[in-house]
Amino acid sequence: MRNQNIIMNEAISCLLEKLGPLETEVFISNLLREPFDYTQWQRDHLFQGTSLHELNSKAAEYVKEHYEPKRLP
Repeated sequence: MRNQNIIMNEAISCLLEKLGPLETEVFISNLLREPFDYTQWQRDHLFQGTSLHELNSKAAEYVKEHYEPKRLP
């Protein structure tokens, strides 16, 4: 696993790329100001309407694409 600094830098870079500097600042301010339970939000919104089987299949495919060593031709 990568260290916390690398993860934080990548996360901020993603936010800046997708939202821009102003909306990134608003997003971070909102997270700091209000209690936020990501796990509960994830259950309520992110995977709503997705079966456990479908979620498992998507997770397995993601791991296969991103973490398994790629073979050279």
